[in-house]
Amino acid sequence: MRVAIVGAGYAGMAAASELAARGHAVTVFEASRMLGGRARRLEIEGERLDNGQHILIGAYAELLRLMRLVGAEPRALIERRPLELHYPGRMRLSAPRLPAPLHLAAALLAARGLPLGARLGAVGFMRAMKRRGFLLERDMSFAELMRRQRQHEAALRYLWQPLCLAALNTPPGEASAQVFLNVLRDSLAAARDASDLLLPRVDYSALFPEPAERFVRARGGEVRRGAPIRTIARDGGGFRLEGDPDGGRYTHAVAAVAPAQLARLAAGLPELRPVLDEVARLDHQPILTAYLGYTRPLRLPGAMLGCGGTADFLFQRGERIVAAVASARGPHLDLPRAALVGRIHEEICAIAGPAPPPAWSRVIVEKHATFACRPGVRRPSVATPLANFFLCGDYVASDYPATLEAAVRSGVECARLISPPAGRRPA
Repeated sequence: MRVAIVGAGYAGMAAASELAARGHAVTVFEASRMLGGRARRLEIEGERLDNGQHILIGAYAELLRLMRLVGAEPRALIERRPLELHYPGRMRLSAPRLPAPLHLAAALLAARGLPLGARLGAVGFMRAMKRRGFLLERDMSFAELMRRQRQHEAALRYLWQPLCLAALNTPPGEASAQVFLNVLRDSLAAARDASDLLLPRVDYSALFPEPAERFVRARGGEVRRGAPIRTIARDGGGFRLEGDPDGGRYTHAVAAVAPAQLARLAAGLPELRPVLDEVARLDHQPILTAYLGYTRPLRLPGAMLGCGGTADFLFQRGERIVAAVASARGPHLDLPRAALVGRIHEEICAIAGPAPPPAWSRVIVEKHATFACRPGVRRPSVATPLANFFLCGDYVASDYPATLEAAVRSGVECARLISPPAGRRPA
């Protein structure tokens, strides 16, 4: 068995790690010199930062398991904190260290800044969804679900809508209510630590992809950086990759690239035309990340804060750096860069106090950050109509939105289809 994996993001490296753990020497091809895909390290003003901020939670069981598998101990690389959603001066919700479900009820009922009606309504909503098993008879938009459940405007503004945007990266009027409920089911409504916030102490390349690279290489595999693959072609019962300098033949091929790159990569495989058509119908949403660097320390009253202005969330990245994130499409994308940075600086000062303008800034817009997670959206499966050709990525079929957990789950599923556990036969 010779497995070629094209793409060294979280999905591709998850598949490679699982296969390496099962004794298979895989070859991973990555066009960039940096591992991680859409969650990768950037060097900005001499600082190791990321191309975007990703909110990790304790429910990301597969990501945490894979980190342990490849020797990236979560306790050393991640700071774990009980759930807190804090809009300074407006709302603060903190989950106490109580057994589930008491931790959630206590957090909602004690939330500061929410009227009593909003707190009781939020508790009632979670209880109603739990009775349903977090399943809807038919999917609908997040906004429609909130209307039907008569959620208070304050709860919508400071609780449910921020969670929806953070998880689904889709405007609430378009976002899938069922996928949102899937996230609530596995986080707020699960074990107490499932809702914990996980704050990485390292950049996202160092968090998992680079330890996974070392793990794969230690087991006879290869990870080739700066090795773009143009197309994958059939070769008898196997595959050849255009761009592979060795010109080797592989028994299995895994496309772990972004959806926009899949059509080019698989252009010569007519069996995949229905899959490519399905992927082409996916719409996408952007994520904007702005880094502001200051000449003197500027401290936010928390490592992650709700903003609710031009930025949705603010993150403390070192003593002198703040990262601001604005999810999905919106008017912020039309602002000139200087105006955008100026507005975010004002929002930071409204929270942290007066400060001189930033000494430097960097605005990063991932135009196709995630697929638009709308009701009824069709997503391709890991397995394809072409034998021994697989897809993995945060966009493949799953009950999760496009998150790092969805990405690594797809990679794990891909590896299990290629090399089933003992006692199981491939489908």
